[in-house]
Amino acid sequence: MRAAVIREGSLVVEERPEPTPGTGEVRVRVHATAVNRADLLQIRGGYPAPKDAVQDVPGLEYAGVVDALGDKVLGLAIGDRVFGLVGGGAYAESLVVHAETVARLPTNLSFEEAAALPEAYLTAYDAMVSQMGLAAGETVLVHAVGSGVGTAALQIARAIGATAIGTARTEDKLDDARALGLGTGILVKDARFSAAVLEATGGRGVDVVLDLVGGAYVNESLACMAPKGRLVLVGLLAGASGEIDFGAVLRKRLTIKGTVLRSRPLEEKILAGRVLERHLAPLFAEKRLTPVIHASFPLAQVEAAIAIVAKNEGFGKVVITCAS
Repeated sequence: MRAAVIREGSLVVEERPEPTPGTGEVRVRVHATAVNRADLLQIRGGYPAPKDAVQDVPGLEYAGVVDALGDKVLGLAIGDRVFGLVGGGAYAESLVVHAETVARLPTNLSFEEAAALPEAYLTAYDAMVSQMGLAAGETVLVHAVGSGVGTAALQIARAIGATAIGTARTEDKLDDARALGLGTGILVKDARFSAAVLEATGGRGVDVVLDLVGGAYVNESLACMAPKGRLVLVGLLAGASGEIDFGAVLRKRLTIKGTVLRSRPLEEKILAGRVLERHLAPLFAEKRLTPVIHASFPLAQVEAAIAIVAKNEGFGKVVITCAS
């Protein structure tokens, strides 16, 4: 099989032996994967893969076909169309995964469409709904609304009856987000947006903040949160440190929580696979949630795919096609 292997801070497509599934595992012929910022960090040496994952091949999500079964695998068969998350190794034509983490692919989705879904939609759903309890009638502030997770969060909020306010650093991304149904879009300059959020909410503030940026955005978000508001920190694009107004946290009884998916133990990854299949896949099948793809590249052009994400040029996901 071919795989994009990390070599001295870049990716080289090489031939590798096809992996063999062990007990409780399946092998997936990977038709497509997608680029995530964690991949960029791993390639640069700043974010090692979990110990149980492929160490030198990035890739956190996949869509493909089961083509081999390990012992004691129930509920899956060779030929099943599947998708899901993995700790690494998806930039390859074949991948071995634990069978219980796999979700069946809705029939109306292509492999390229499906590859753009697991990381973004699971991250957004897990953070906003499972952990922060976002509910119908509430308002969520989504930072970096033009990103893969941002576009997923916008759609999930609408699907459950919540209202989304989105921020971005360019008007083009806000316009694209409005085409997906974003009602209020805020152009951010110098990490300032709280006044605009308060104006949009009639002074009340937002119930939940999905923060993919970090840095100065955290404190600015505290200033525009409603009483008992909940902030979940998912990314650190603007930095891993910043000032915090603890007075606002106390006065408004705010919750601040951090989250990651990649390093969770297997039992939690199995639960994430069930969320993907039971809660999100039906919404994809009904087209209440739709993939947002900026561009697609073949595996041989993986460096071009990585470059788009590194420059923050895309709206939605950048997909890589692997096996045919």
